[in-house]
Amino acid sequence: MGRGPLVQFAAALALLSALGCADKDPALLELDGQRVRRSEFDQRLALVEARDLGLLSPETKAGLLEAFLEERALVIEARRRGLLAAQATPDQEAEAVTRMVAQEVGIPPVSEEEITAWQQAHAAELVAPEKVSLRQVLVATLNEARDVKRRLGKDPRTFDTVARAVSKGPEAAVGGYMGSFQRGELPPELEAVAFSLPEGATSEPIQSPLGYHVLRVESRQEARPIPLEEARERIHDRLSREKRVAAERRFVAQLMARAKVNHEAALRLDRRP
Repeated sequence: MGRGPLVQFAAALALLSALGCADKDPALLELDGQRVRRSEFDQRLALVEARDLGLLSPETKAGLLEAFLEERALVIEARRRGLLAAQATPDQEAEAVTRMVAQEVGIPPVSEEEITAWQQAHAAELVAPEKVSLRQVLVATLNEARDVKRRLGKDPRTFDTVARAVSKGPEAAVGGYMGSFQRGELPPELEAVAFSLPEGATSEPIQSPLGYHVLRVESRQEARPIPLEEARERIHDRLSREKRVAAERRFVAQLMARAKVNHEAALRLDRRP
């Protein structure tokens, strides 16, 4: 009988010790009897901070935490469905989650009515941009460029030959052909001239940090609306992708609704156990 209080005291001390350990490493998420603890998130956080070479802002940590908890909930669900062994590598977890989500979401159907409605609502986006196809001769000095311009003025058809002979550009071996460009894809000093010249015209010498350029506009394509027949596949793929993302988010939201999240512990992002 005399040992009773000592036994009770020892049991209480053990319980307090266990609770203290739990407080230092609380469960951030519980789902189907499995727990994700703060120490797991701290390990992920340390890896990210080491990779990014610095401490993360509270906002970034909060976003990382949300993604981490969703990821772990998906892994727990994949394990519950028998898609994942208890001891699995991160790559195996990612593969199992991807397979599970694909099975759950499938390929959302897109109707012809939805495609037409999207096309009508986003007509301004369905425009093929203005493009120019260019050749160039690139030389080191203004005098060389003026000489190129004079030679081409006598016979513009010799552009290919002149480019192969004197151009210092990387495309000299193919007669100076640079390719097709839309606005924003050329250096500013070249773009302004290229988009102002008519098809078949040759520019005056243009100076850039690389030297002096003489451009020829091989062809032009004016901006034009893209008809529905041409845009149908693109619209279908976009709507299908948007529907798939929305379905995935609904699946994750339903999963997280089943989980118990320790918001108080989760929000204490600057405290380390």
